Amino acid sequence: MTPKEIVQKRAQAHRRAFRTRAKMTGTAERPRLSVFRSLKHISVQAIDDARGRTLAAASDLKMDGKKTGMEIAVLVGTDIAQKAKAAGITKVIFDKGSFRYHGRVKALADAARAGGLEF
Repeated sequence: MTPKEIVQKRAQAHRRAFRTRAKMTGTAERPRLSVFRSLKHISVQAIDDARGRTLAAASDLKMDGKKTGMEIAVLVGTDIAQKAKAAGITKVIFDKGSFRYHGRVKALADAARAGGLEF
């Protein structure tokens, strides 16, 4: 890939994320559950956009052991569900950002739902 193509690809991702986030706003009662996925890691945070605060967060950076990406996404999803429930959050708005809703993003969302969060 040329540098110009890389810049165009990033710009397209930013436009997709902006389009997604323009339709949703997190509040204290129903925060935005924002997902970030890279090639190696996945992280998620519950954000109150009204106050600009992160209420709960989970990531695979501190997890140890050899697991596949899907298994790690499930662990992160259950972890955010536990942390959110401890913070008194049961309902959230799912923000997939610029990522498609399949694979690791879907596995994380399904695990968070199974952990007790309502989307």
